Amino acid sequence: MSGVSTGLLNNEIPYLAVGDGPPLVTVQGLTPTHEAPKGVERRMALSSASTMSDSFRVHVVSRKRGLQPGESMSDIAGYLAAAIENDLGEPVFLTGTSTGGSVALQLAVDRPHLVRALVVVASAYRLGPRGRQVQQDLARLTRAGQGVDGWAQLMTAMLPTPLQSPAKPLARMMIGSMTPEDPTDLLATHDAEDSFDVRDQLHRITMPTLVIGGAKDTFYARELFEDTASGVQDGRAHIFPTWGHVRTSISSSTANLTLGFLLAALRP
Repeated sequence: MSGVSTGLLNNEIPYLAVGDGPPLVTVQGLTPTHEAPKGVERRMALSSASTMSDSFRVHVVSRKRGLQPGESMSDIAGYLAAAIENDLGEPVFLTGTSTGGSVALQLAVDRPHLVRALVVVASAYRLGPRGRQVQQDLARLTRAGQGVDGWAQLMTAMLPTPLQSPAKPLARMMIGSMTPEDPTDLLATHDAEDSFDVRDQLHRITMPTLVIGGAKDTFYARELFEDTASGVQDGRAHIFPTWGHVRTSISSSTANLTLGFLLAALRP
């Protein structure tokens, strides 16, 4: 794909950008490192971004590199807000998937004037109990030097139960080369999301908002998606009744729904 660039927003947030048009910032889910996507992640990011790139300048972003232990989700979103103000210079269309949805919701709560429209995919105002437990297990194993095991457990938790054990060796192989020597950024993000809950602040989100979820999501109950949409001032939810976390996150149907919603918000 031509016209692809990578770099750092505000000299601290890795991004991959493609397309032309008003700025669209899309925040990635939880990743082992805070880097611009590479390899399979890059191909997946570009595949999704290509749906939007005829109408928007798409910036696929991670989180700030060099997070400090104890930083909150508001801190993490604040770094992105500063990057939008300093480098993009105008309010943006904003999407976020999974943990990226938590960042996007927090940014929309704290700095609504920076967001023209918001799409939250496979994410909600807080993690569900199962999602919190799986991520706590990842953090515990990572701190014990067993990060590969933690990621394999997280990845397979999103599969049907009969497939989870057989899939773990493949998951370990896939994640092995991506596990960082220094997991500080991952653990800081995990701890911020573990305490993340903006239910009582959703009314501060004023821009048009779409929440896309799957009723079979491991990390979030259907009610969390619906309550997130109903809690904002101008929100709606689209629930795929048979889909889980992964399918909702990567489906072309999700990308097309997102594009249609953003184009409607773009029109005068």
